[in-house]
Amino acid sequence: MRLLRFVSAVVVTGFCINVSAAPVFKAGAFAQNITPSHLPTPINGNMKGAMADSVHDPMHARCLALSDGRSELILCVVDACMIPREMCEQAKALAAKATGVPAGQMLISATHSHSCATMAGVFQSDPDPAYLAELPGLIARGLTQAHENLEPAEIGWSKDSDPTQVFNRRWMLKPDQTVENPFDSMADRAVMNPGFQNPKMSGPAGPVDPDVCVLAARSKADHRPIALFANYSLHYVGGLPAISADYYGVFAGQVARRLKADDARYAGKPAFVGIMSNGTSGNINNVNFGGPSTLRKKAPGEQINAVAASVSDAALRAWDKVSWQSTAPLVSAERDISLGVRKANDTELERARHLTTTIPKDKDKDGQWADRKAIYARETLLLDKYPDQVPCKLQAHRIGGLTIASIPCEVFVEIGLDLKKTMPLDEHFTISLANGYNGYLPTPEQHELGGYETWRARSSYLEVGASTKIASQLKEMLAEIAR
Repeated sequence: MRLLRFVSAVVVTGFCINVSAAPVFKAGAFAQNITPSHLPTPINGNMKGAMADSVHDPMHARCLALSDGRSELILCVVDACMIPREMCEQAKALAAKATGVPAGQMLISATHSHSCATMAGVFQSDPDPAYLAELPGLIARGLTQAHENLEPAEIGWSKDSDPTQVFNRRWMLKPDQTVENPFDSMADRAVMNPGFQNPKMSGPAGPVDPDVCVLAARSKADHRPIALFANYSLHYVGGLPAISADYYGVFAGQVARRLKADDARYAGKPAFVGIMSNGTSGNINNVNFGGPSTLRKKAPGEQINAVAASVSDAALRAWDKVSWQSTAPLVSAERDISLGVRKANDTELERARHLTTTIPKDKDKDGQWADRKAIYARETLLLDKYPDQVPCKLQAHRIGGLTIASIPCEVFVEIGLDLKKTMPLDEHFTISLANGYNGYLPTPEQHELGGYETWRARSSYLEVGASTKIASQLKEMLAEIAR
């Protein structure tokens, strides 16, 4: 463990002696409201864009700042389906200027809620430019205020498990079954969300990760809860027709109440912040397609509340197991790597142009395409404008015996499980959709199976070997910061 020693000179009876003081570990948190002020506003996450004209619950950028006395780390989770790299860079630059914390020591990720205002254009949903212009400043305000709220603290990390809310959503077709994808191919062997007990399916195409990992901070003076930063590999829940932070927001409120963080004893102190980050959930949801279909239609938000309660139980069990520490070294590493873009060939581009000019849009309803082939044809043409290589920002952070990796993709669970197997310290988790958006990240083996998450579009465009390159880089970075 490396400690920064502060030395002051004290004169005593003509002698100068050195007095050394150990650095003080600090933590601070803040939840910045980022709910759009003007409605209706676009929301994304589906192949058709939609508009929200009401707010069920607010959107936030939830931030946790940590300082070991020599270095600082600020983690931020934004209620968004995905967040563009440019927006992350702008917010970090503003916060770095205000706090002095280098941008490489800030992590900004999206929850992947499908009921939040659009921040990145995907499929047929494009953001409101006026809202985009506001966001970097709002997010930077959250990062800066968390830094301003730093106070002497204790830190700890632990984990528990909740296997009841995670299921692999990709299922294998039986050998004698086929399906057609939007590119006129019958080669896919995996299907996303196949329906309950579909007789064409043989079983899930991959594993799950039931871990609920927790990074916890409390005040050193009175043990007041400062923040609970959790990580769970669940895509999202959904089910609300208005602006909503999904189960991530309900989770934040539930852990605050159950930790009694609003106790009157803490009046006048910075508010506790509960935070749920998205783990490696690119192929995971909370629907068990191997079981029977639910017969009762659930009320809006009912499933969100049920998932939040279940995952909160696990997170609080983990909180109770935390071994609190007054010191923990903070170390960060960041790399930008270049990855190839999967683009259409000339024949495929010609097909895409033909489809977008011959398949009519659904003019009677919303003026968008309903036909999947037309939707993916449009994506093919838009993706052709991308450069042949794109940057992909990777980060690795150490907090004592915990390591955190971040990837700007919807990461398949196999990748997160592999990183956990090779973790260099006591605990590890990976945050997806962090510091930008580079689409889905399947493994090469899952690419071979095809299916929605591999279909070429702005939502899935990295080279087939991207996950192998990313994992290799992260393992190097994690080893470096663990030394």
